[in-house]
Amino acid sequence: MKAILSADKNWGIGCNNKLLVSIPSDMKYFRQTTTGKVVVMGRKTLESFPNGLPLKNRTNIVLTGNREYQAKGAVIVHTEEELMKELKKYNTDDVYVIGGESIYRMMLPYCDTVYVTKIDRAFQADTFFPNLDEMDDWELAEEGEEQTCFDLEFCFTRYERRKR
Repeated sequence: MKAILSADKNWGIGCNNKLLVSIPSDMKYFRQTTTGKVVVMGRKTLESFPNGLPLKNRTNIVLTGNREYQAKGAVIVHTEEELMKELKKYNTDDVYVIGGESIYRMMLPYCDTVYVTKIDRAFQADTFFPNLDEMDDWELAEEGEEQTCFDLEFCFTRYERRKR
């Protein structure tokens, strides 16, 4: 299983249920990486998408405690146990955790790869991803060339869980 996200210098990932910044090449990378795959998210992440609709050309799995919640075109689960049972139907290499903070924290122990678009700026954020640079069981496996979008510098990185 993998996770994919963009984060600022402080590993901030969002504020007021929105991304910190929208970088077209990051959006394209996300689309290319997750199209045809399974994406796992929380309800608020789903609701942050355009019109609150599931992502096209992907299997969308949404975890919410609300048993009444429905989203056309998405698989809805209500507990970590239900989620894990649902994920057994798919190849784990095709599963991408896409947010938000509580879903990332819950699912990180099951992930072996995390794709992070690192943005070289600190933003006002209210949701965060765990700082992989400070975790002994994760290592930076790949760091792409620095890129620029307007006045933002960023790079695509890949973290891998260290083999024990």
